[in-house]
Amino acid sequence: MLGVGIDIGSTATKAMVLDEAGELVAHEVMPTGFSSVDAAERVASWLAGQGVDVAAPEARVVATGYGRVAVPYADKVVTEITCHGVGAARLFGPDGTVIDVGGQDTKVIQLRGGRVTKFQMNDKCAAGTGRFLEVMADRLGVSQGELAELARAGDGVKISSMCTVFAESEVISLVGAGKPREDIAHGIIESVVSRVATLAGQGAAPYFLTGGLCENDYVVERLGALLGSPVSTCPLARFAGALGAAERALSLVG
Repeated sequence: MLGVGIDIGSTATKAMVLDEAGELVAHEVMPTGFSSVDAAERVASWLAGQGVDVAAPEARVVATGYGRVAVPYADKVVTEITCHGVGAARLFGPDGTVIDVGGQDTKVIQLRGGRVTKFQMNDKCAAGTGRFLEVMADRLGVSQGELAELARAGDGVKISSMCTVFAESEVISLVGAGKPREDIAHGIIESVVSRVATLAGQGAAPYFLTGGLCENDYVVERLGALLGSPVSTCPLARFAGALGAAERALSLVG
């Protein structure tokens, strides 16, 4: 038997396959693109390439995330809060605060004994999401990795707007005023990290970072500094939602 978890986010779609013993068989990430339905079809094609037939009786599929209702072959749909909690508990432990910085929103999930006890989300317009960093990096003509490296060397600039559109206008004004890219990059990342830390501060240590920023060392470092406690993460943390969905899929077997 196989458990398949599919997490269709606003920016990226993640898929994970676990065997009957709960061991990782395969995982993949791809852009969601314009259509969640198309993303679900591309996941099905990828799964077929891995030898997984979503229609076969030995496979169970759980969909989660922004586009979870767009997966016609899913046996069940489960909220991303639940799946991120399950996935993070497996990756990091049963107790702590999960910080998931997604494309459209940031979620903070408190775990106790491996179960979700409380969660908070930011406003979708707030400049504290992964999409905001993508937009700002594009505006400066750099990748997100390059944005982080520039930020390490910068200081002295603050981005105050809560809305991505207005924050982008601030950045345009700073560029026009001749501010160094390093200082602007520092202000951009501090804007995101400070808002995420404010939300996450309602939880308690230990802290776990999931989502697309889990491999951004500078963001992890600054987030830990503002929270006053180290933030744990790992490359598989961006798959936490898909992992939790795959775990739930295994529970459907039988």
